[in-house]
Amino acid sequence: MANKEAMLSELENYFSGSNAVLLTEYRGLTVAQLKELRKSISEHATYAVVKNTLTKIAAAKAGITGLDDQLAGPSAIAFVHGDAVAVAKALRTFAKANPQLIMKGGYFDGKPLDAVEVGKLADLESREVLLAKFAGAAKASLFGAAYLFTAPLSKAVRTVDALRAKQESGN
Repeated sequence: MANKEAMLSELENYFSGSNAVLLTEYRGLTVAQLKELRKSISEHATYAVVKNTLTKIAAAKAGITGLDDQLAGPSAIAFVHGDAVAVAKALRTFAKANPQLIMKGGYFDGKPLDAVEVGKLADLESREVLLAKFAGAAKASLFGAAYLFTAPLSKAVRTVDALRAKQESGN
């Protein structure tokens, strides 16, 4: 009983400290494969094999709803504390190499996700790429504005040069 309460408390802390939760079925994976998976997502997430009943209770206590239908069969959860997109990509990459890993769904941004939505999350570009694209677009806008402000001045300089050249050739 005390062990179950400790597990429940630990799961509740994982749910509370996560910005996303990605649910998988791990049936058929070896211990070595699970270790490899944990290592591949350890920068952004904690991957834990869970008991469904305790997970449902802990999720409810943490205010997370909509996972009950997905918690059937052997379940493992990636509790994301970093970049959810990076974890979704890593899980999809691992699942391609190890078809025994099945994406069941998850919870992100205040709503439950099904397996298709987790795939769409994995299709997004990483935060760094999106920030780089935004910086490039901002730089291009600033360059355009600078050109717009300097264009009349450079046009005036070219006009004065042309007039001077005309006067010098006319004398």
